[in-house]
Amino acid sequence: MSHLYIQKEHTIFRSALRKFLDKEAYPYYEQWEEDRMIPRSFWRKLGDNGFLCPEVDDQYGGSGVDFGFSVIINEELERVGSGLVGISLHNDIVIPYIIAYGTDEQKRRWLPKSATGEIITAIAMTEPGTGSDLANIRTTARREGDHYVINGQKTFITNGIHGDLVIVACKTDPDAVPKHKGISLIVVERDAQGFSRGRKLHKAGLHCQDTAELIFEDCIVPKENLLGQEGKGFQYLMEKLQQERLIVALAAQVSSETMLNQTIQYIKQREAFGKAISKFQNTQFKIAEMATEVEMGRTFIDQLIVDHMNGKDIVTKVSMAKWKLTEVARNIATECMQLHGGYGYMEEYEIARRYRDIPVASIYAGTNEIMKTIIAKNLGL
Repeated sequence: MSHLYIQKEHTIFRSALRKFLDKEAYPYYEQWEEDRMIPRSFWRKLGDNGFLCPEVDDQYGGSGVDFGFSVIINEELERVGSGLVGISLHNDIVIPYIIAYGTDEQKRRWLPKSATGEIITAIAMTEPGTGSDLANIRTTARREGDHYVINGQKTFITNGIHGDLVIVACKTDPDAVPKHKGISLIVVERDAQGFSRGRKLHKAGLHCQDTAELIFEDCIVPKENLLGQEGKGFQYLMEKLQQERLIVALAAQVSSETMLNQTIQYIKQREAFGKAISKFQNTQFKIAEMATEVEMGRTFIDQLIVDHMNGKDIVTKVSMAKWKLTEVARNIATECMQLHGGYGYMEEYEIARRYRDIPVASIYAGTNEIMKTIIAKNLGL
């Protein structure tokens, strides 16, 4: 399939990445799933080979290339397994905050080691009582002299265990009206006094991706770790959620493509009643339906990627993509497992893992219900 944003250098890059993943990821992925953790050594190998932080300028240790390279990294990681989502979050969700809102001093301090894999990043928005309603977060950051004192708790944090650098959404002005104007982003480093990890959370899927609770008890952070301006945190989050949702939609699309291709291969080999199950009309209709959904999804996401790279406002369409493509992926996972029969429920077949991993895509980066609310609002309803 030809993508609108792909040039010759992207193709060469994809080939190199695939060779790397064939050697360093595919053979070990199932063990990582059993261990429920991706080793830090893999992050370092990614960094050593130039597969982390591609958009970071070369003066800060990155490659300074266009978003198309990030797309390729996301696609190829998703083909290995959805549990590698933490790398995508590091590259294309957290690091862009530092690129866009960080001072030159902050960039020099954090970006080079992020590009090598020495620093693993996370972003902490969700709290035990607050998910999509970010304006009502309760974590506070009180300014005292030359530092902030942070108190609160975050949960469902991707890279929560490995994270060395966490962008924390907190209230620097709890009395602000409207509430969202009191939110700021503060970067908390691993060794910060008063910062600790809670439970490593055990999830229904994405087993190798570490997810954790984070606890801040009179956590002391230098005032220089404020990202951007006080009170602008909610605005920054809204600006960057467009790319985050695009990444989630892209991963869902690739997962759908992968599940469909694997199932087509399986039904051609599996026999029932003396012939391959691919010869049954019901099977053919199911595959035809899924193939059509996948083709339409790829066309839509490719155009969105181009629009995003050209700086266009795609908030409405990316909300559509995030909702629709994650929903399609969930349906395809169910249909493909059914077409695998009893074997589809066995761990030795990848469809079982995909079936577990895909449902959360309709929850994180804003639930699909929130996506529909955004769409409706932007349509003037």
